Amino acid sequence: MSTYFTELAQQYIDGEWRPGTGSWDIIDFNPYDGEKLASITIATVDEVDQAYRAAGRAQKEWAEAGAYARRAVLENALRIVEDREREIAEVIIAELGGTHLKAGFELHLAKEFLRESVRLALRPEGRIVPSPTVGKENREYRVPVGVVGVISPFNFPFLLSLKSVAPALALGNAVVLKPHQDTPVVGGSLIARIFEEAGLPGGLLNVVITDIAEIGDAFIEHPVPKVISFTGSDKVGRHVATVCASHFKRSVLELGGNSALVVLDDADVDYAVDAAVFSRYVHQGQVCMAANRVLVDRTVAAEFTEKFVAKVKSLKAGDPSDPSTVIGPLINSSQADAITGAVDQAIADGATALVRGAVRENLVEPVVLTDLPAGSGILRQEIFGPVALLVPFDGEDEAVRLVNDTPYGLSGAVHTADVERGVAFAKRVDTGMFHVNDGTVHDEPLVAFGGEKNSGIGRLNGEATVEAFTTQKWISVQHGRSAFPF
Repeated sequence: MSTYFTELAQQYIDGEWRPGTGSWDIIDFNPYDGEKLASITIATVDEVDQAYRAAGRAQKEWAEAGAYARRAVLENALRIVEDREREIAEVIIAELGGTHLKAGFELHLAKEFLRESVRLALRPEGRIVPSPTVGKENREYRVPVGVVGVISPFNFPFLLSLKSVAPALALGNAVVLKPHQDTPVVGGSLIARIFEEAGLPGGLLNVVITDIAEIGDAFIEHPVPKVISFTGSDKVGRHVATVCASHFKRSVLELGGNSALVVLDDADVDYAVDAAVFSRYVHQGQVCMAANRVLVDRTVAAEFTEKFVAKVKSLKAGDPSDPSTVIGPLINSSQADAITGAVDQAIADGATALVRGAVRENLVEPVVLTDLPAGSGILRQEIFGPVALLVPFDGEDEAVRLVNDTPYGLSGAVHTADVERGVAFAKRVDTGMFHVNDGTVHDEPLVAFGGEKNSGIGRLNGEATVEAFTTQKWISVQHGRSAFPF
């Protein structure tokens, strides 16, 4: 077991590692074999307050240190991740049940987002805006919001914590990070250690490992943070948005999805099968952009289904520490039970299981369902597990209707021999992101990432990140004397 789990089983507040003072512990388990990785005494409301107060004290000096000083810290953090990539991958595999493929995928993206954060430190620019008043100079400054609260999820905790933490710091803010209680090290204290060693001054990044059963809404209600960046379920996201709005603070919400991968009648079927299998089963389907639904034109449905089922049956499920494993465990027993229950209900409603693997504790082997009744609840919900729904359609209009028949609007993909036909199809879909002749799971540092409908509010990446973690300030200068009416 990595020493990270013993060294980092603490809170990180105001530049100090210390135990929480709550009355109970969060137990960190390996989701595959149940091994206890760490025991972490939770942070209390008082410690959340200490973390935010420390961030508020440290932020002004950090902003005034200048973009080049901030960039140097981000460069150091990137080098640390590059140097310790193998160690970090082992921690991802142990704490998340992520496979070697998943750990590599997450680390690749994390490094890309750190590289972009290095550049982001120098990105904000002011401007001079014309005025109708003679002699007036209008200056618009782009300034840090101050303190950002970040709540990260369990599925890609290293990447999705860094995706908010690194750019917020680069842009001159301080951060308080609350990782998911199932991934407290990968999503929280490991990131604190990286930035501590990178030379980030104390107080600028604080990590509180806790649970809402202990702190309630204290993390989002606190008066210090001006922005809350939340990644998680739409149910919790709705609550976060409501609380933030009531306290006049901004929220950036990256929520769930029910993405569809669409195979039109002229698609390359073999390629579409490969894209669909990856899009559905990467990290056991615990991905917000995963292709829950695979919609196939009826003219190619038989060929596609045969090849899709064959490929799914070839996926090896088991120990994520085995490099040949493709399907590892779900994060906990609650997730495994929920997925199993959803499949049972779909079959009871009339669906046919073309593939249904075994369930061994948290390990749920792949499932493929078809013949789903139009009113089946599983078609409209997010499935955070290795379950694919095959749905035939007749023509593009029906495909568009089916894709949009969901409260979510995050990602999706369409496969066709005609690229412009694909683009025209994508424009008819109510999502924040859509991909032609590719998978549904994509994230790039320069392209705005986010969803429509219940899939979130706001965007991250590139200029959208600057918008999220800075604000505009107007300063005018009157050269000469103004004339006042009285």
